[in-house]
Amino acid sequence: MANLPEYPFTLAILSEEDGQGWFISFPDLPGCVSDGATPEEAVANGMDALASWLRTAREFGDPVPAPGSGGAASGKFSLRTPKSLHARLASRAQIEGVSMNTLAVTLLAEGLGRKEAGG
Repeated sequence: MANLPEYPFTLAILSEEDGQGWFISFPDLPGCVSDGATPEEAVANGMDALASWLRTAREFGDPVPAPGSGGAASGKFSLRTPKSLHARLASRAQIEGVSMNTLAVTLLAEGLGRKEAGG
């Protein structure tokens, strides 16, 4: 696997429900993931997945994002919510004097931060 570009990756502990071990993902490359019983095994398996992902993308002429580019994430997505949740968000945004978009981004970031911190 020499000469592989150095793509950033994330390592996470898998819960017992998810089979335990370690999970590796490459944010720049959609679907490029693997796992292993130890962090070292997950990284080794991840490097295999990375090589396969890049080889397949090139074989089919698919675009290959640059390392650290964030991949295909545009920063925009559409989300449907129950009307009651939409009304609660709109009310809270008005009370806080921010847009609903700003409030939603803040709440999502706070929730992800707590989840990543194990809380």
